Amino acid sequence: MSAFRPRLLPTPRRFVVGLIVLGACHSAPPASRPAPATPPASTAKPPVSASGSVAAVTNGVTLARAIHDRYASSAPRNISFVQKITVVLTSGSQIAQTWYTVGELPGRWRVDTDQSSKNGSLHLGDSTYQFAAGKLAKADTGINEILAVAFDMFAQSAAKSEAMLRRLGIDGTKLHETNWRGAVVYVVGAARGDTTAKQIWVERDRLIPVRLLENTRQGRADFRFNAYTQNGGQWVPGEIEQFVNGKRRLVEQVTQVRTNLSLPDALFDPRRLALVPHSGP
Repeated sequence: MSAFRPRLLPTPRRFVVGLIVLGACHSAPPASRPAPATPPASTAKPPVSASGSVAAVTNGVTLARAIHDRYASSAPRNISFVQKITVVLTSGSQIAQTWYTVGELPGRWRVDTDQSSKNGSLHLGDSTYQFAAGKLAKADTGINEILAVAFDMFAQSAAKSEAMLRRLGIDGTKLHETNWRGAVVYVVGAARGDTTAKQIWVERDRLIPVRLLENTRQGRADFRFNAYTQNGGQWVPGEIEQFVNGKRRLVEQVTQVRTNLSLPDALFDPRRLALVPHSGP
């Protein structure tokens, strides 16, 4: 099955939503790889399993299992938060929006991008629904990579995380360690020295994702998950940045985080969007 990645859309409002909404992509030919570089040594502790033993992380499969063993028992049933979005256009001007996001973990998400106009999207497993004026406007296949990487991996089974990596086009057989902002990270999806393959960086000590790198039509995209805090057993990035070809294009400030709420199932029903509005945290 083909992998999925963010699709940037042309008009300003759809451009903002398109940074997160995903569309099908084509397979890119293998890129040449530079010579390996030796990362600095680190004294960070390796992950520990639920039984207290040291978990050996050697590939994407064992990394998914380590994350599951560490967090599955404490992950919240659901989560809600507000996103303050700032998009920097190529002209230098900015677009600001406020999004209201609610998720039933793992894999069921609703993002209200314009509450007054009742616009937004649903992400249910491998299906995506876009709605406008409270009505379903488009249904497609796809995974919201940002929400899946930043949140779902903590709550879902190791097998689902392994399958998710494959679906996203990340080679789970490749893993190495390097340093990022003073911490040791696992890089899954790329051999040492490979800066072109699609890859996820996961901090070794806390087992939290800190980067997602991939190729898009606009160039090399670099998503960075920053300023983590714990909320209801869930690590939540307080800021998510997107760089394209080294230039910052998007900043998300995550605020008003709440967990383990009482959520109506209809909140995630694409046939009943107008009947059950999301009022935000």
